[in-house]
Amino acid sequence: MGKPITIGVLARESGVNLETIRFYERSGLLPPPQRSDSGYRHYQEVDVRRLRFIRRGRELGFSLEEIRSLLDLAAHPESPCDAADRMAREHLDAIEARIRDLQNMRAELSKLADCHSGHAEHCRLLEALDSRECCNH
Repeated sequence: MGKPITIGVLARESGVNLETIRFYERSGLLPPPQRSDSGYRHYQEVDVRRLRFIRRGRELGFSLEEIRSLLDLAAHPESPCDAADRMAREHLDAIEARIRDLQNMRAELSKLADCHSGHAEHCRLLEALDSRECCNH
């Protein structure tokens, strides 16, 4: 076992804030740390790697339950990774759908962005927002 790491060092090295670390402990994503005689948490380098894994999973849009499953899979390297592949494909599909939605929103806003009259009563955006047929996506 390496030299113990304090929660502050763990937060800095993993890029995860203190409250989130404590939350991950309470939720079981991060195992409870060893404690010093005075009650301070003592972590190890493996905890830094685990938090980086969790943080990266969150950055990619995975839920905490999905990350829990991925951590379990990572702990059993001999297991098939079908579940991980399926999760990745589902997230990719969701991202592609979101991109399509954003492109539609962009096109709609581009049409509505110019208020040539200079007065709110003829503003295309305000008219569109007041209309039942506002958005075409």
